[in-house]
Amino acid sequence: MFSFSTPSVYQSSKCFVTYGVMGHLDPKQLPSKGKPWSALSAQDFVHRVDLIFPEELLHVIQDKITSDPGRAPTFYRVIMTLGQVLEGDFFTEYIKIGNIAMLSEGKIDSDNVFSLKDGVLTMYLDRETYERAGLVGKPYGVKGKRGLKPRWIVEFNLRSPSMLHGKKGFDRLAFACKNVLNTPTTWLFSNLSRTPDPDPLLRHYPTKYTSHPEVLGGLDMTLPPLKPLPAVLESQNRLELEEFATDTYEWLSLIRLDSPRLHADDTIDPYLCGYSVPGDPEDAQRGKVCRVRWQGFIPPKWTQRILVDVILAVPARAWFSLSATSFAKGMMGDAADCTILRPPDSSGEYFLWDIKKHD
Repeated sequence: MFSFSTPSVYQSSKCFVTYGVMGHLDPKQLPSKGKPWSALSAQDFVHRVDLIFPEELLHVIQDKITSDPGRAPTFYRVIMTLGQVLEGDFFTEYIKIGNIAMLSEGKIDSDNVFSLKDGVLTMYLDRETYERAGLVGKPYGVKGKRGLKPRWIVEFNLRSPSMLHGKKGFDRLAFACKNVLNTPTTWLFSNLSRTPDPDPLLRHYPTKYTSHPEVLGGLDMTLPPLKPLPAVLESQNRLELEEFATDTYEWLSLIRLDSPRLHADDTIDPYLCGYSVPGDPEDAQRGKVCRVRWQGFIPPKWTQRILVDVILAVPARAWFSLSATSFAKGMMGDAADCTILRPPDSSGEYFLWDIKKHD
């Protein structure tokens, strides 16, 4: 594994690239340990998943992946106060017993934002709200950028035995929710376990959404070499591996953006755009590529499941790429991203680009 160098002390993201070999997959048991699985499960809240593959695999993907409506992830939009999340059957059934993910509206670096994952409530607060709430937290943000608008982060493990009414810590949180953090907020809600009966969510009139796959096919383009030369891998030449990883990730990202610069017949003036597909132009091959996209509030486990399904569905020698992008954390739109590429003609080999957003 190697990481790209950090050009500035104020940079808040870093990309780690891993080359490895996947182990045997059991379709009945979702893998969780080792890469790339651990990188996918470490993501907080996935906003978009992109699957890229050659067009000759389209019928396989449609038959075994996109045609099944039961595979599409579902989520809800609901308006609740933070106090309503922490009271009654909702708190008991969904947080203490069940497993849910929730994310409130807003930008983490400018608004008061709440999130709930694996029973941990995380609050990103401005200084005034933090001081009025009377909760214990720590400064949030990249060091050196906290001077103008200081922000704070507060966390509670709601599954802890001490998180009950009558306990000092929980009562302090409940008091802050009643007197300070009491504004109704729009949340995205995803249930990762069974649904209680009766469902406590229904009393808040949620709106249900389904992330149906969006298929973009027939992208005629010039294909780069999607696998480094064997000599580069054997010698573990860091510079050449970094160059291959950078160029390939850029090419995959431009497909996700549906950039016309990748089209085989693109004739833009090189003065306006200096991009060229990686590799030797004399050895360049032309081919058609497809992209399938799911967008919404997607659990990381669903991303792991879809990767397993794709690996088991497509031929062993075919290449494909799967990318999962989290919700942007700031005004600049920066977000964590995880991209897996299985190169062509490989025996379980993979490249993993793991872009982490540092707080």
